[in-house]
Amino acid sequence: MDFSNNILETIGNTPLVKLNKIVAEIDALVLAKVETFNPGNSVKDRMAVKMIEDAEADGRLKPGGTIIEGTSGNTGMGLALVAIVKGYKLICVISDKQSKEKMDILRAVGAKVVVCPTDVEPTDPRSYYSVSKRLAEETPNSWYVNQYDNMSNSLAHYEQTGPEIWKQTDGKITHFVVGVGTGGTISGVGKYLKEQNPNIKIWGIDTYGSVFKKYHETGIFDENEIYSYITEGIGEDILPKNVDFSLIDGFTKVTDKDAAVYTRKIALEEGIFVGNSAGACIKGLLQLKEHFKPDDVVVVLFHDSGSRYVGKMFNDDWMRERGFLEENITKAEDVIKDHIDKELIVVRTEELVSHAIERMRKYKISQIPVVDINGFVGSVDETDLFRSYVEDKNVAEKPIKEVMGKPFPIVKLGTPIEEVSKLFSKENDAVLVDLGNGHHHIITKYDIIGAIK
Repeated sequence: MDFSNNILETIGNTPLVKLNKIVAEIDALVLAKVETFNPGNSVKDRMAVKMIEDAEADGRLKPGGTIIEGTSGNTGMGLALVAIVKGYKLICVISDKQSKEKMDILRAVGAKVVVCPTDVEPTDPRSYYSVSKRLAEETPNSWYVNQYDNMSNSLAHYEQTGPEIWKQTDGKITHFVVGVGTGGTISGVGKYLKEQNPNIKIWGIDTYGSVFKKYHETGIFDENEIYSYITEGIGEDILPKNVDFSLIDGFTKVTDKDAAVYTRKIALEEGIFVGNSAGACIKGLLQLKEHFKPDDVVVVLFHDSGSRYVGKMFNDDWMRERGFLEENITKAEDVIKDHIDKELIVVRTEELVSHAIERMRKYKISQIPVVDINGFVGSVDETDLFRSYVEDKNVAEKPIKEVMGKPFPIVKLGTPIEEVSKLFSKENDAVLVDLGNGHHHIITKYDIIGAIK
């Protein structure tokens, strides 16, 4: 019979899959090391086992102990599997930018999840680095993993992932491309591959808001490079000990939008359902295409599963809110299509200013068309109402017709967005769209900005 004694024995030996359509413009053989085939659906399973076993061996982790780690989610999942099999408790400290799916999955496998704010300095007591360390100090019989500086991380990839890639490519690999976060994967795999063939190039994928690329090129840790970003799993605002910059030949940075867009493209064009860092890797690969020759064998590593991003990169609303969804917004109807069924809020000429103010509060809107029995005859704007109130505290009891401005321009559904945009000015903050049958909808500056890609 052929079986594994426990789930941990199924980690590793993940497949190498040829990429086709998505890398059509690259003149080389591109192979993806698909780490989602690990039981925890990510590359982090490998180092989770190694870090725990090494800690057991030297006495840092004792029987019945509590494992504590700051994680973007995937390391936590790997640690959870090992904790279950070996009988440990687990506390995962995670930043609030990580997907809800990651948090739910960690809880599902028995981890206690502590969520910390993203937009704080690493030294801030609220950061997930600081909270992890504090919990480790306060929790009896606990062990703080610290995947960033725990060298068992990169050692796992030196002993496992690197040799697998070398064997699977029959030693023909010429380039290894991978997203860099803790640095364990790129350093461990890079060290092994360069020992086999020093000519193999190791490329790291970085993100805007991270310090890696500039530090590698200049030796300068530039805090001005650090700012909040959306891409998950890669980039850092610290320099982990696991990142061996001497093994890395270069970095390329990928934007949040490109990472998200290419995450979806991988699924749609290759049928491989993988996560956010994979999208960044593919876009980075395309940015590096001039480095590859026809006879080259390029291996790119896909870290984790797309199932952890169904509420984010694979959600149209989430993508649209951030301007990441590649849609052709060309006409007035495209701008309003997601809320075209909402009723147009109006105010009548003889109603009081207080009525308009109440409607603005209730519906959270800033502009309202004014109507009488003949149709649209004016408009009110929160800025104008505020100005009127400053001049006359009794304005709230005056009829709308005494304070209203000019009516909003009206356009047809098929009006090009460029023509709609020209109708906005200092005096005019909205445009009405004629839906036919006497119905209208409103377009504001906010709608236009939201449609810009």
